[in-house]
Amino acid sequence: MLYWALVFLVVALIAAVLGFTGIAVAAAGIAKLLFFVFLVLFVVSLVSHLTRRGSSL
Repeated sequence: MLYWALVFLVVALIAAVLGFTGIAVAAAGIAKLLFFVFLVLFVVSLVSHLTRRGSSL
């Protein structure tokens, strides 16, 4: 998911340089959304792993 966020970020940067502001804003919004979804899933996974590891001690 982080890969796709970076892909959309690169698309947004290229579109912004070429002057396609609508596409750049849309791609940046998608990249931002994917990054936050990745961040939430990462934190949930980390907490899940730590609680599972802690309960087995």
